[in-house]
Amino acid sequence: MPKSANLTLVILAFFSIYVIWGSTYLLNKIAVAELAPFMLASIRFISAGLLIFGICKVMGISIAISKRQLINTAVAGFLFLTFGNGLVVWALRYVDSGFAALEISAQPLVILILMRVLQGKKIKAMSVIGIILGVIGVYLLVSQKQVLHQENSVTGMVMIFMCMVSWAYGSLFVGKADLPSNYFVNTGYQMLTGGLMLLLASLLMGETWSLPAAWSASVQWSMVLLIVFGSIVAFTSFNYLLKVVSPEKVATSTYVNPIIALLLGWYFLDEQITLQSVVAAVILLTGVYFINTSKKLAGYERFATRSKHKP
Repeated sequence: MPKSANLTLVILAFFSIYVIWGSTYLLNKIAVAELAPFMLASIRFISAGLLIFGICKVMGISIAISKRQLINTAVAGFLFLTFGNGLVVWALRYVDSGFAALEISAQPLVILILMRVLQGKKIKAMSVIGIILGVIGVYLLVSQKQVLHQENSVTGMVMIFMCMVSWAYGSLFVGKADLPSNYFVNTGYQMLTGGLMLLLASLLMGETWSLPAAWSASVQWSMVLLIVFGSIVAFTSFNYLLKVVSPEKVATSTYVNPIIALLLGWYFLDEQITLQSVVAAVILLTGVYFINTSKKLAGYERFATRSKHKP
């Protein structure tokens, strides 16, 4: 493939993980104002999973997996999508989309703490600084009077935190689990199983279902964008970038997504961006930066140590 074509694909892929993933908070916020949260999420992921399997069929990709892999994809689907995403959508009934994106940007902090608690992994000095900054940023974010005075806002914040724990544990789980080697197939099974569990949760919760024809135009478009772009295009772009550029560059989406969500929420939904939110975002994302770069710095320190002992 020509270098120009590669560059174009890389640019488009970065646009996907920056803007599309950042916009999913807005799209979910629009849809959940009219649709039941578990119903919304189940339709999104079941549709995306079936579309992925359809694409695999057209491309001649086998979707056959072992029983163990099916169980593991179902567990991952529950942790990431049924619980991890389902409660976020529910929480968006009570908090602004930009606020939710900022709180979720603290995810690396939760992963690091779980690795320490569950795996006994030592936390490096740079990561400790990142955790301290992250905690300060989160505190500044959630302690705002404008946020606390909103009805059920505390409930929404707690839901998002529970989702972060679920995502963090899921990240540790998939690191060791036997999953399909083809990431497209893996994603398809996670979305289908996670979506089916969301469907069951919706029925158990007694949510009211409605046909797409009864939805408003804005909700219809939001759902289409969530299924096609948020669930398929952005994730495919993410995996493509992991193959062609460094993980550190892909991880920059952690810093961009909340900014995109804040701006879109402010522009389309008139969500307020306070000075305290801006300060909290800067401190929180700086903390995430320290955590994401700790491995790189540790590697440099080891290299420097070896160099000192060379004759």
